[in-house]
Amino acid sequence: MHIGGKMNTKIQEKERLYKKMEENFPKFLKDLDRIVSIPSFLKENDDRFPFGEDIQKALETMLDICKELGLKTFIDPEGYYGYAEIGEGEKLVGVLGHLDVVPPGDLNKWENPPFEPIIKDGKYYGRGSQDDKGPTLAAIYALKTLLDCGFNLNYRVRFIFGTDEENLWRDMPRYVEKEEMPTVGFTPDSKFPLIYAEKGLLQCKLTAKNQSGMVFKGGDAFNSVPSSILVEKTAGLVQALDKLKYEYTEKDNKIEIIGKSVHAQVAETGVNAINRYLHALSLSGVETKSGKFIVENLIGYNFAEPIFGEVKDEHSGELKFNVGKIEFTPENEILCIDMRIPVTYDKEIIVKTLTEKAKEYGFEYSQHDYLKSIYTPLDSELVKTLMGAYQEVTGDMESQPIAGGGATYARAINNCVAFGYVLPNSPKTEHQPNEYIILDDMKMAMKIYMKAFEKFRV
Repeated sequence: MHIGGKMNTKIQEKERLYKKMEENFPKFLKDLDRIVSIPSFLKENDDRFPFGEDIQKALETMLDICKELGLKTFIDPEGYYGYAEIGEGEKLVGVLGHLDVVPPGDLNKWENPPFEPIIKDGKYYGRGSQDDKGPTLAAIYALKTLLDCGFNLNYRVRFIFGTDEENLWRDMPRYVEKEEMPTVGFTPDSKFPLIYAEKGLLQCKLTAKNQSGMVFKGGDAFNSVPSSILVEKTAGLVQALDKLKYEYTEKDNKIEIIGKSVHAQVAETGVNAINRYLHALSLSGVETKSGKFIVENLIGYNFAEPIFGEVKDEHSGELKFNVGKIEFTPENEILCIDMRIPVTYDKEIIVKTLTEKAKEYGFEYSQHDYLKSIYTPLDSELVKTLMGAYQEVTGDMESQPIAGGGATYARAINNCVAFGYVLPNSPKTEHQPNEYIILDDMKMAMKIYMKAFEKFRV
């Protein structure tokens, strides 16, 4: 009877917790509207804010939401980061999320404007809904629900908000330099059950003299496969596109070559519109250094094998290679490249190989950004705690921690991993048109985060 009584009590507590979560969910959605409606992608050259007024507004709005929910808040006077904290004790659990987003890209590919969030067929649509505003707010509401139900928080939780995750990570070094480091942490910016290793992220530019006379540019970000590129129409280009069976549309004297945008960490699953344009351009008889480089090394290959050979390891899979942006100025051809390097490979060998290959085509290599790979042992207390929370809530004992190609804030501090929000069999829509979250998945994520906060208790 005693055991049965304890079981009944636990069931009742869980039911009460989940009922409160449902009660809080409409308010969660309203607060999510407040931040998703802000077009917080990078706009530099702003004298007042490091990454533009909209990113600053998103940071201030998130801190306002946290303050309304009863958390103490702080904003960096320079606008690089902010945080919200609650609880008491020496132990500090950090939850790291970012409030900047990638640009929406071609607005014609959105069924609804990207910064006018809408719920349809059980899905919440809007840029940042999955990456990373929705998951970050879900973690906040998970803790709020626990506290509403009388949870004894005998440690501190600090939600740390970044502003430059999609670009050069100029935010987190400022936090690390100025603020207290969490004892342990996670970032809700990937997928469940847990990411225990992340590939090295290397972004670079290849620059060569432009002898073609062409001037154009395309692509939105290093870390997105470009979904389209709008270029001058010529009869030769149209013939080449038809021969290659590449999708395109005609607009006045322009041709829009169609691709499929995905995150650069899974570049091989997308369709790169820049690569297709350079391929068709070459076939039409227009010679460029970029075209020769792309046709010979990327067309027909998933992982740039002609450059590197096979680069993969057991933990994290293949090297990923994405031409995210291109620009032909009157002087130069510039390719902007994003690579995800397997955790056991030496970055310098990758750089040396690419530099030598690029030189054959007249390109010079320059580094744009680099984040080293990370690896958290599977038998660490952090991994066991979070995996326990995931398994207890979902009952999924088959899914195992995975290595990923994404670059999350887990790299920013020690003893931190990426933990959710996307469930194993649900789609990742980050960086794509019509980005969305499944509402039932978000509720499941909240339940998992609640259990994680319970397990962090001292």
